Amino acid sequence: MQESIQNYISKFVNLTAEELSVVKACMQLREIPKKTMLLNAGDICNFEAYVLKGCIREYFIDHKGQELTLEFAVEDWWVSDITSFENQTPSIMYIETLEDCEILVLSRASKDELLARVPKLERMFRLMIQRHLSVLQKRLFSTVSYTAMDKFEEFLKRYPSLPQRVPQHFIASYLGITPEFLSKLRKRQMKQK
Repeated sequence: MQESIQNYISKFVNLTAEELSVVKACMQLREIPKKTMLLNAGDICNFEAYVLKGCIREYFIDHKGQELTLEFAVEDWWVSDITSFENQTPSIMYIETLEDCEILVLSRASKDELLARVPKLERMFRLMIQRHLSVLQKRLFSTVSYTAMDKFEEFLKRYPSLPQRVPQHFIASYLGITPEFLSKLRKRQMKQK
């Protein structure tokens, strides 16, 4: 557990052994079974979680009642509804485990304590938000300007192991296409190889 989060943090800042022990004390290890709802729309998100093991999906339900996948969080990624967590407002998203997961959880109180005791981590969280915003902007651009095949190829670059780990209809939902059309794209891609 400690090595994984320590490696992640070291990408952003260098911490002393004492500061790392504060991180460990503030983050709660949770083992979550597959198909567990971590957040439901209408609830206030009370966590930010670092994924040690497993796959988690963030999605919302549109006005037609269809689930639209916003993102997947796999090992070495964070998951939360940032808006709900920071503003303490009801979420419009759902967060669900797709596999058995191990996560390190920060509550609002534990995050506040962590940042008060290890101020260097403000930099890490700021850089994380910047990276997340950059990824969202790129995704928005691809959604409005890429072909379905381009989106699928970009998805495979970003999530190379996911096609073997999650149901095809979740991937189709992420890409904004039907599962049947995704199947055609996969066949076309295989012929091109």
